[in-house]
Order: sequence, then structure tokens, then C-alpha cells
Amino acid sequence: MSIFYRLAADFVVIAHMAYVLFVIVGFLLTLVGCILHWRWIRNPWFRGIHLMMILIVVFEAWLGITCPLTTWEHQLRQLAGGETYQGAFVANLVHDWLFFDAQPWVFTLLYSLFSGGVLLTFLLAPPRWPTRASRA
Repeated sequence: MSIFYRLAADFVVIAHMAYVLFVIVGFLLTLVGCILHWRWIRNPWFRGIHLMMILIVVFEAWLGITCPLTTWEHQLRQLAGGETYQGAFVANLVHDWLFFDAQPWVFTLLYSLFSGGVLLTFLLAPPRWPTRASRA
């Protein structure tokens, strides 16, 4: 059963990395899309989900809440009977890239500045909501 928990923990850390990459790459693509006038970056679903995802991270940081994905991964690794940061090669690589040591205020500041950048893109390239004519 410990292999199940270890694989589940590896899956959680990879899902966590996907979350982070969506936030970072989504922001970069939005910036490039502003410059190159890509229409798809104005999709309200993409932009709303992107904004919501970074705001969740910021609010967790402001409130001192540990990310639930981090907590879940730690619990699964403990259930597997292993060390907290043990896993498959890819999971270890992802984990080492995702987590680094710094004071909590540094992360809070970085997340807050990043979310400010995401909000700024709403001014530079606001989402385009469908009009009634395009829905019919």
C-alpha cells in the first residue's frame, strides 16, 4: 500500500507544478499576446481562471495558510512511510524546483507583486466578453 501513497504524492507534486506553470506561463503568454495582438488572450474564461488561481495563492500567503497541495503531499508521503520529500526522479525534480527556502514574507511579496502584474494585464488587454449578437 505504501507504493500507492508514494505514487499519489508524486502525482500531487506534479499537479502542483502544473498549477504553478499555468499561472506563470499564462501571465507570460498574456504579456506576449498583448504585444502581438493575439485575440485568444482576451478570452474571459482563461483570464478569469488565471486571475482566480494567483489570487488564491496570494490570499493563502497573506493569511499564513500552507497550500493544501503541499499539505496533502506531505500527508501522503508520511502514509507511504517515507521521508517528506522522497519520490520518483521526476517528482523529486519537480519538488526541488517548486520549493526553495526563503522567509515567508519573501513569498508573500513575490506572490503579491505577481498578482499585481496579472491585474495590470487586465488594463493592458482586458477580456472580451461575448456580445449578444455573437451568442445568437
